[in-house]
Amino acid sequence: MLRDVIEAKALNGYRLAITFDDGIRGVIDVAKIVPFEGVFAPLRSESEFARVFVNRELGSVSWPCGADLDTQVLYARVRVDEAGTRAPVAS
Repeated sequence: MLRDVIEAKALNGYRLAITFDDGIRGVIDVAKIVPFEGVFAPLRSESEFARVFVNRELGSVSWPCGADLDTQVLYARVRVDEAGTRAPVAS
């Protein structure tokens, strides 16, 4: 089942705090998953990065410059901690 992002907040260091519709929450380091080239180039500016919003139609995060992130990638990254083990599921 695909999950939708319901909340997103930009943090320092090109990180996003995100919450999914099933209650799973986490922090994503965007700099580790996308090069700041092409459509993502404007996000090099922290002020532009901070303009992140939840695109309700896509169920994911987007920016006014047209960049967006795949929900499945975000969900997988939140569910697996840095050690490579599954994070606990929220009840």
